[in-house]
Amino acid sequence: MKFDDAEIITAMVTPFGDNGQINYKSLKILIDELLSSGTKGILVSGTTGEAPTLTKLEKIELIKRTVEFVNGRVPIIAGTGSNNTAQTIEFTNEVSQIKGVDAALVVVPYYNKPNQDGMIAHFRAVADASKLPIVMYNIPGRTGVTMDVETIAVLSKEKNIIGIKDCTGNVNLSQIVAKTSSDFLTYTGEDADALAAKTIGAKGVISVASHIYGNEIARMYSLVDQGNYKEAGAVMRELTPNIKAIFSAPSPSPVKAILNYKGISVGGCRLPILELSKEQEKQLVKKLHI
Repeated sequence: MKFDDAEIITAMVTPFGDNGQINYKSLKILIDELLSSGTKGILVSGTTGEAPTLTKLEKIELIKRTVEFVNGRVPIIAGTGSNNTAQTIEFTNEVSQIKGVDAALVVVPYYNKPNQDGMIAHFRAVADASKLPIVMYNIPGRTGVTMDVETIAVLSKEKNIIGIKDCTGNVNLSQIVAKTSSDFLTYTGEDADALAAKTIGAKGVISVASHIYGNEIARMYSLVDQGNYKEAGAVMRELTPNIKAIFSAPSPSPVKAILNYKGISVGGCRLPILELSKEQEKQLVKKLHI
């Protein structure tokens, strides 16, 4: 299976140049850096990739270039979801024509605030029409609605829905694992829950922190596989304040600031996300001891 080794998937930032356009030279450098430091899968055109501020044409080109630069080394998930079911189906199938994309990430519809039956109908419609396998994305803090565990369990039985990125915490995550089949891909979308997710039987983490701490997360997961939970816990405790710092301002501005500081030029953010001020960047670097 393509996702067998994909315990750490990086929700990749989108590099911009000084002109505010996507910087594809930097994209290649970033992808190579990620794949050499613990990342086992790439999520492109997601929240961290500032997808809401990318045009449709930009998203298509970004996904194409990501496929080209990854060159089959790890699985690729492309963000294709919206709050419009018909639009989600149309865009997902357009992305499916890009050979090398392994799955589509489809968010729970935001703003419309559907109930559980509406969510089931939405995901069934997308999954039935999609030529790509679907990974659902449950993030109440951004959508305004929460997909219940029972709803996830129902949808997990759909042939073309292969997994979920869930941001509702470890109590729900453990129940998702318990109520879905062993081949259903359950990921936490919260870096702070990366260790707990692994220990309760989830596949792993779709991570922002792996831009900077991929090797450390990979080491932590390796320690879990060896049964060395005490040392894995020590790694997580060390990472926790750094993860908190990475989300000290609206994402992805902090992680972009650190990548730029480290010499991986990813530029700033598109409005309405502001890049960090020089003083904020200085304080972040100090907190992370970089």
